[in-house]
Amino acid sequence: MTVKTLSGLLDKMWKDYVEINPLAQKISDLFIQDGERVENDHIALRTFNHPRLNIDVVARPFIESGYKYIGDYHFPEKKLYAKHFEHADKNVPKIFISELKIEELSTKTQVLINGLVDQVPKGKELEFDFVSSGRPWNVTSLQYRELLKESDYAAWVAAFGYRPNHFTVLINALKNFSDIVILNDYLKSKGFKLNSSGGEVKGSKEVYLEQSSILANNIEVTFQDAKLTVPACFYEFAKRYPMKDGTLYQGFVAASADKIFESTNSGQ
Repeated sequence: MTVKTLSGLLDKMWKDYVEINPLAQKISDLFIQDGERVENDHIALRTFNHPRLNIDVVARPFIESGYKYIGDYHFPEKKLYAKHFEHADKNVPKIFISELKIEELSTKTQVLINGLVDQVPKGKELEFDFVSSGRPWNVTSLQYRELLKESDYAAWVAAFGYRPNHFTVLINALKNFSDIVILNDYLKSKGFKLNSSGGEVKGSKEVYLEQSSILANNIEVTFQDAKLTVPACFYEFAKRYPMKDGTLYQGFVAASADKIFESTNSGQ
């Protein structure tokens, strides 16, 4: 079903996300059962920096819906660049879009990725709900494994295409879990596995942002030639702190986000 409004797109993105990441729905339901109000801090999307599919292309429906570019972030080790966007309506989640710098990859990988992009029907990337349209190309399990050798991120985009990589619970809106460590302990007590890369808590009060996340759930993905069980999506948790002027910090911390990316790594 095609959607043409921001609220419709956000709803579609959540439904698509929990369909392949039911753990997020379970956690959200647990919070609601405890009388919590689950507020979404941000949604993250992934893409390649190909002219047809780069950040600015993926951001189009959000810009058209009133979002504005706020800041950018660099991840040299992972060969990634990202931007974040905010809406004037603070009840609407922030959007964090990252892209893989294809030109910094091996020639073999560049050819493979460009071959995937060439399969996207002309103009499809301009559809309002393209960011929630899934995988727009055919890819084999062999190609997936080849990408995985060089970049977990590239392999993820090849396998899942255009859909949320993660949603994020705003800890500040929770009544019983104002401390991220207490929240992490609660999640572990319920059987959820946390991303421990760089520590279970990424960031600190000093940088105005603390983050944690559960590891991506593994699901069976159908490729052209075979089915593989691969890491899908994850759920993140963010605690924001007031800056010196008293306003709540709304940005992101590259050093922390760098480790959050690893929630979908196949080696976790």
